[in-house]
Amino acid sequence: MNDFRDKARAAEAAMRDVFPATPLQRNVHLSDRYEADIWLKREDLSPVRSYKLRGAFNAMRKLPEQKLFVCASAGNHAQGVAFMCSHFGVKGVIFMPVTTPQQKILKTRMFGGDQIEIHLVGDYFDDTLTAAQAWCDQQGGHFLSPFDDADVIEGQASVGVEISDQLGQTPDVVILPVGGGGMSSGVSSWFGGQTRCLFVEPAGGACLKAALAAGHPVTLPRVDTFVDGAAVGRIGIRTFELLKSVPLSDVLVLGEDRICTTMIEMLNVEGIVLEPAGALSVEALGEIEHLVRGKSVVCVTSGGNFDFERLPEVKERAQRYSGVKKYLILRLPQRPGALKEFLNILGPEDDIARFEYLKKSARNFGSVLLGIETAKPENFERLFAHLDDSGFIYRDITNDETLAQFLV
Repeated sequence: MNDFRDKARAAEAAMRDVFPATPLQRNVHLSDRYEADIWLKREDLSPVRSYKLRGAFNAMRKLPEQKLFVCASAGNHAQGVAFMCSHFGVKGVIFMPVTTPQQKILKTRMFGGDQIEIHLVGDYFDDTLTAAQAWCDQQGGHFLSPFDDADVIEGQASVGVEISDQLGQTPDVVILPVGGGGMSSGVSSWFGGQTRCLFVEPAGGACLKAALAAGHPVTLPRVDTFVDGAAVGRIGIRTFELLKSVPLSDVLVLGEDRICTTMIEMLNVEGIVLEPAGALSVEALGEIEHLVRGKSVVCVTSGGNFDFERLPEVKERAQRYSGVKKYLILRLPQRPGALKEFLNILGPEDDIARFEYLKKSARNFGSVLLGIETAKPENFERLFAHLDDSGFIYRDITNDETLAQFLV
């Protein structure tokens, strides 16, 4: 382990010729809320707005004779590789899922310039990975894994090196987001048991949790790509080897809608732009309040590559999770005054965000799709009670994913 620490330290030192250390900032807002000493390791402020250029730099600097690098990425690794291809003056062929946000594709082109070419293949990262490896086998070049590579892991461990140097002491707790496990395995190996590392995954990509439960890496049957920076269906072989002794209780799994609440809060309160994966470690604080109270805690905000065209969706999901927005199907009697009766039931803090009349034929009742926003979740208790008392028939479809996909 001392050998790994020496290599991580050397990688971090070499990086200073290319880009500065990312800030470690104490966050007063979070510290006050959780009665702890909360620090944010701002990987969202790296030159490519994620930690991924660290591993790309470390792997590429060790292969000075290699002139072609191939990679697969959901977006952040692609930008790191592109940045380093430009820096080292080598060619890169980058495979990305078709579903990759345009912001990440455009930034990858910007960082790589003429040194790279981009192939959009597959709806999910694992499909993209297979295509990239097949292309590399046929065409040659060095395949640079986004996480399952010893040199990449070593490079990502530089996050931990900087935390130690910047804090001036070992933190009590470090919270690490997990995708394929490159950064989380590297940083936890750097600390080597000196601090408690907690790992957080999105519910739609909890590959570490699944692997720990099975005792070996397993492929998830389905991956939700919303948290695209951590939407990995199978933990890496090398990364799992470093993480296999992690207690299941130290792996936190958060729902995608819940993560959106932190994205919105950090934007509105702190002016910090985080992508979904970048918000994982901060949102995890709400799960472990009893563990962090009175302690020094570092949350790694792993990325800030967020396409603002996604903001309405993020806000919508955050409101639904917080209970301040609901969708109803209301049976409305086809008689004069019925709509007015319903409108009079709404409280002063209730607002109709969507109203769609769904009547298909001449009947005594028509269906209305309603989206209602309010200031406090408890306002819906009052609204539903008044609807019941007034004899209105309605159905809350907010959490009905099947209906929501068609109607919302």
